[in-house]
Amino acid sequence: MGHRVFRDREEAPVKASIQDVASEAGVSVSTVSRTLSKPDLVLPSTRDKVLEAARKLEYHASRSAAALKSGQSFRIALLSSLNVATWFNATSFAGLDSIFHPNGYDISIFQMVDANKRHEFFADLPVRRNADAVVVNSFNIEPEETRQLRTMNVPIIGINIPSTSGFDAAVSIDDQRAMSVAVEHLISLGHQHIAYVYKMPNSSSRLRFSADSRLSGFLSACQSHPGVTPETIAISEDGDATNTVLNRIITMPITPTAICFQSDDIALPTLFRLRQYGHRVPQDISIIGFDDIPFAQPIGLTTLRQDPFELGRKAAMQTLDAIAGRAPEPQFEIQQAKLILRETTAAVA
Repeated sequence: MGHRVFRDREEAPVKASIQDVASEAGVSVSTVSRTLSKPDLVLPSTRDKVLEAARKLEYHASRSAAALKSGQSFRIALLSSLNVATWFNATSFAGLDSIFHPNGYDISIFQMVDANKRHEFFADLPVRRNADAVVVNSFNIEPEETRQLRTMNVPIIGINIPSTSGFDAAVSIDDQRAMSVAVEHLISLGHQHIAYVYKMPNSSSRLRFSADSRLSGFLSACQSHPGVTPETIAISEDGDATNTVLNRIITMPITPTAICFQSDDIALPTLFRLRQYGHRVPQDISIIGFDDIPFAQPIGLTTLRQDPFELGRKAAMQTLDAIAGRAPEPQFEIQQAKLILRETTAAVA
């Protein structure tokens, strides 16, 4: 007959409950639940007591239980047309996360390569029901794509979108006005032959972007001044942008004395190449970028500054208001880009 072997087993530590946290903090269970799910709705002194009690007791709220109780997923869907690692997308994401994370929300990123992917997302979301709100970064949506979401009370918030149609709220910059400011600055320096460099929209994607309106802002500003001759240089996303710009400049009947760029990431490499080929900046050609990315300041690039972190932060606040049933104020906010004068613009020689 075999012998049974007995071993002493350590008792598993008893996990703290939400009732234990409430007792430790001296508040009700509902206050603990509200503090952990929507801390912005609780007085700071109460919030601090509850969080300290939760830390002391090593209490971890169950996300799934909270979701079942509230009907929320505690997830935000972020639609992005480009890689999230690009400067604008990464910085606006950081702004969103600075608000969503402390309030208990995760961000799920969905890359929209074309209008078909966008349409599939909005068609599938009512079935998945895995997002409490949708944030669209820099491109358009079609109103009919979002009609079904309204019956689900899923708000749609925009960041720097070309149109507010179909959105519950948005925060954007005035791209047309910004480019007008750049042109007016160059004209005040005596420039009359000005070029604008921009990326051609990908016709196959059928997406519209906020930055596309910078072209119309440039042309409108130039046309309002008799004697000013605008030139446009379109580059493809797949080609060598810098070579395209240089080839166009040297083949123009009259070389422009100033160039506006749709973005700093096109302006900076062009600036280097112009100087390599003996063009003096700004003595021969003035250059203005757009964005004010981190490299612009040490290089001395005159540019138009926008703040994607602040755009993301404000969009997140609008989103939380919409989820809570509050009207975002303002509903559609417009920010102005700021002209940052550095060393790449000067009066015509």
